[in-house]
Amino acid sequence: MNFADRDPALRPMLDRVLSTEDRDRVEPLLAEMGEVAAGELDRLARTADRNPPVLTQFSPEGERIDEIEYHPAYRRMGQIAFGRFGLAAMSHRSGVNGWPTITPHVVKYALSYLFVQSEFGLACPLSMTDSAARVLRLFDRDRYAGEIASLSATDPDERATGAMFMTEIDGGTDIGRTATEARKAGEGWTLRGRKWFASNVDADIILTLAKVPGQGTGTRGLGMFLLPRLRPDGSRNAIRIDRLKDKLGTRSIASGEVTLEDAYALPVGDLTRGVPQMLEMVNVSRLSNAMRSAALMRRAVRESVDHTRGRIVFGKPLFEQPLMRATLLPLLLDAEAALALVLESAAQLDRADHGDTGAHALVRVLTPLAKYTICKRARHVTAEAMEIRGGNGYIEDWVNARLLRDAHLGSIWEGSSNVIALDVLRCMRKEEAHRHLAEAYGQRASSLCGKETREAAEQIATWWKETLETGDRLLQAPGEQQEAGIGRYAGRLAHLLMATLLLEQADHQIRQGAGHRALLVAHTYLRRLEDPEDPCSPALAHLEALADGGPVPADAAMAALTEQATRGLARA
Repeated sequence: MNFADRDPALRPMLDRVLSTEDRDRVEPLLAEMGEVAAGELDRLARTADRNPPVLTQFSPEGERIDEIEYHPAYRRMGQIAFGRFGLAAMSHRSGVNGWPTITPHVVKYALSYLFVQSEFGLACPLSMTDSAARVLRLFDRDRYAGEIASLSATDPDERATGAMFMTEIDGGTDIGRTATEARKAGEGWTLRGRKWFASNVDADIILTLAKVPGQGTGTRGLGMFLLPRLRPDGSRNAIRIDRLKDKLGTRSIASGEVTLEDAYALPVGDLTRGVPQMLEMVNVSRLSNAMRSAALMRRAVRESVDHTRGRIVFGKPLFEQPLMRATLLPLLLDAEAALALVLESAAQLDRADHGDTGAHALVRVLTPLAKYTICKRARHVTAEAMEIRGGNGYIEDWVNARLLRDAHLGSIWEGSSNVIALDVLRCMRKEEAHRHLAEAYGQRASSLCGKETREAAEQIATWWKETLETGDRLLQAPGEQQEAGIGRYAGRLAHLLMATLLLEQADHQIRQGAGHRALLVAHTYLRRLEDPEDPCSPALAHLEALADGGPVPADAAMAALTEQATRGLARA
């Protein structure tokens, strides 16, 4: 088993979004990670999930130590992620995995996507370590050069992990209600307060927000601070771990409640811009959440395909039975569309980091759109996959229960779905984000002029115009109506975006002589946007090719697009 080999979409999508040189470089890593994820990592993840970390607050002598003991399986997974593959390091230093430069975000997310198909929990410390290094590099590079080096190290003797302590009892969704207070103390600062949900709770380098005296109220009054686990003299910082959370999912990692008791802290960047700086970390973490949810979807779909092929009911495999094929089809489409959106967002982040202002504007809205839509859909896909497996799917002996438990956290971490939808609305109000999307992706659709994609491209371009007009009308409505309607509209934007990307992928593969499977996926996805209940017979007839990759006749791919789709994008 190799997860990369069993994914019909990953390699073809990377062929399109990566340069030839980068695509060649990543191929051996894909093969290696795919094998590790399907084998050793999968076994370790199961063990770590069943043996969660344990907090020891006091030494035998009564000294407060707040040490967390992890199962060896968790520590071995950390060696694979942080050391062997350098997943937290590759965006910050050259030479990781032999890459001559800093590794593209697309590559990082592609490898992480394979990793997460076995282990979701550890991806949180990975993401926060990566994004903490990013924030320090963007906003205070010179002062924290040593910390950046530690966060991006692959050597276990030099490596540090990062965390983001934001959530408080009253200061979660409403960051302005953060109660933690900062006080100047000599050359540094001290922080007093409580953090209610802190993952990777024993991290070496923690970024957090606190109220700065005299700086105002609400979000304007918050500065960003760095909390090291150890003070400069090597003593333990005053970060008290009150208890670990007994969570539904991500049981392999330590999440806890923390009290800061005049904890030693250092300012990061401009203290008057604490929230905008923290939101840079949050936004990258949101894209990681979307990637993780896409990975859960792919694993769930693969489990369902394998199960239905091996399960004989009424004389033939479940996979061959019409209703089961109709059940599997939307799950396959959802998984492929989610991966397309994740890789597109990562590619735009690469361009933005190289100074492309247009890409920067797109990333700002692509990230919440991806998190909002993919994380929600992952909950459905993993639940359907559990039902497909039947009673065994509900038993912890199989992976389905863990996939379902972990999927529910994607829509909560770094902002619940409503918070994310309101962030999309904020992007629309401040930056006309819906207009940037419609112009960029409507133009990309219009540029597809191959005979097999032309009709669908014209259809998508029309939908982008309609969707832009709908967004303009939404912004003209009273504020309460805008907020009530943004969830529906955000979902519509994301699904149209994914349809555009799937058709672009189909056009690319046809031009490369790689067949018509991707065209069948794109046309079927479009057709289901118009009518989610449409059985789409051509796709059902070639479900094997959709599940595994493989040839699809051109006429079957073309037949999947019918006149029904010309009525406009489904409003559901």
